[in-house]
Amino acid sequence: MKPTLLILAAGMGSRYGGLKQVDPVGPNGEAIIDYSIYDAIRTGYGKVVFVIRESFAEAFKKTFDEKLKGRIEVEYVFQELDNIPEGIPLNPERTKPWGTGHAVLVAKDAIKEPFVVINADDFYGANSYRLLKEYFDEVEGKSGNHYSMVGYGLQHTLSEHGHVSRGVCETDKNGYLHTVVERTQIERIKGKIITKIDEDTSMELTGNEVVSMNTWGFLPSFFHYLETYFTEFIKKNSANPKAEFYIPFVVNELISKNEITLKVLESKDRWFGVTYKEDRGSAVESIQSLIDKGIYPVKLWT
Repeated sequence: MKPTLLILAAGMGSRYGGLKQVDPVGPNGEAIIDYSIYDAIRTGYGKVVFVIRESFAEAFKKTFDEKLKGRIEVEYVFQELDNIPEGIPLNPERTKPWGTGHAVLVAKDAIKEPFVVINADDFYGANSYRLLKEYFDEVEGKSGNHYSMVGYGLQHTLSEHGHVSRGVCETDKNGYLHTVVERTQIERIKGKIITKIDEDTSMELTGNEVVSMNTWGFLPSFFHYLETYFTEFIKKNSANPKAEFYIPFVVNELISKNEITLKVLESKDRWFGVTYKEDRGSAVESIQSLIDKGIYPVKLWT
């Protein structure tokens, strides 16, 4: 069965200052998301599902429907603040969606096959999609829930223009995830890599840590777990305007209960992204370098 590519694109880009998901970085108006879909298609994926906000659905469909027609099946799902169980009151101060775990959950009716989760504004490289697909093939037919993710070295995933969020991973000797801790403020400060633990506490990191860039390989069974944990989460946190339901929270819980295994796959491709507006220049240079090497055509969709 061909896997599906699930693209998380509902973030409003507050730090970036615009709809970064479709901001062009390629020579013919291609966004990073175009290269992700291109890599998935040539690796053998059969469907792409966009998680977006309904307010910019028209812009997304105008950008992607025609170019992807006949190349891959396309579906859109919406992540909105009110996508929560009935009877739960919303805090009127809430403006952001409920986080990455919630973003995946809203796609539960659109996906019935193994699927890969990625961020719209991150470039992962074709090898990442190949590794995840090969792992799906490897565990197909095995009993249990065998999930996966692609890990990258922390020092190669930072922005020069501000702090970033990363899931810092700890694995066993066989490469299976033991735990992942979401760090939401990581940045270089005076030559050191610092993460902020809370308002008063910071910690130095080495840069060699393996981090999750939100590149996950899941089976449809993951939706059941997400729904269960999100229901518990929202009952406790609906009044908190900043609380977010992260994928690593659910993964950690499931690993601790021995309900899943999750293999960390190492990609040699270089990651880059556009967290901030200033990141766009280096992303454009990176794409052009890959085109010059013959990895991508100058016109991606011809």
